[in-house]
Amino acid sequence: MSNLYFDIRDDQWPLVYDDNYNVSFMGLEKFHVFDAKKWRNIVQNLKNANLITDERLVKPLEAKKSDLLLVHTKKYLKSLKWSANVAMIAEVPIIACVPNVLVQYAYLKPMRLQTGGSILAGKLSLERGWAINIGGGFHHCSGESGSGFCPYADITLLIQFLISNNMIQNAMIVDLDAHQGNGYQHDFLGVPEVYIMDMYNRHIYPRDKEAKQAIRRKVELGNKVEDLEYMLKLRTNLKAALKEFKPDILVYNAGTDILDSDPLGQMRISEIGIVKRDEFVFEICKENNIPIVMLTSGGYLRKTARIIADSIVNLHKKGLISGKGRAKLN
Repeated sequence: MSNLYFDIRDDQWPLVYDDNYNVSFMGLEKFHVFDAKKWRNIVQNLKNANLITDERLVKPLEAKKSDLLLVHTKKYLKSLKWSANVAMIAEVPIIACVPNVLVQYAYLKPMRLQTGGSILAGKLSLERGWAINIGGGFHHCSGESGSGFCPYADITLLIQFLISNNMIQNAMIVDLDAHQGNGYQHDFLGVPEVYIMDMYNRHIYPRDKEAKQAIRRKVELGNKVEDLEYMLKLRTNLKAALKEFKPDILVYNAGTDILDSDPLGQMRISEIGIVKRDEFVFEICKENNIPIVMLTSGGYLRKTARIIADSIVNLHKKGLISGKGRAKLN
């Protein structure tokens, strides 16, 4: 068994985070629309709300080459040793000019740590009934290629680790990021044990037709979709999905780039709409006794960190997540 899996104390919450998740690249991260300190800001907001302390958080281990090879090809991992290739994945062209040793340390190492966090969160969700990796959700990366700021296939790895350790037989991915999750879709094309529901803006990146064939419940939205239409479609489709398929675990890719005014998502969901969205997904999992693991995924505005924290606080207030002991699942 990989050392990425370890037991946590009863007083710890299945909230996975390490301060080294955050990308610091001699200021070069400012060339990307993404908030490279988003994850630290989420945790700071949770502390400000008196929900957690450092002692309650779970620090993951970095995914090593041997872990990544469960899903990734040797050829792909080798390609990350060229800064020009990483620059294309990170969508920061200037990285091509940076020595790869720096690229590894400043960008890929934090991403490997977040990947380790996603894998660990999968195990913890089975033990506690829920887990949140305050990071991860790299849904544009497959075993063979990365893109869209996603260098490692943490969603595929999370599921494959659980399957290879005989902890689950099947899984459902519910992807509510504004973009189609084409990475893991390529990995699970023709795999009936993994049910994919993806709800995304059909007008934006990546428009991957081949990957769409893996989606069992496809909810394509238009630009400027608002709360009422969004929640109606989410409720209808997730309820229908769970009638069609009973998963051993639900992997929830909870991107916040659906937020009104997000430059990439081009949708118009309000802050409260995101909080209510997350609440509904956790609620339906609790009703159906399905362990849920949440990944924070995309979200490109500075204020999304506070919204994610508000959502986690709300989940606690509603009794959908708790740090007390171990949740008993039927």
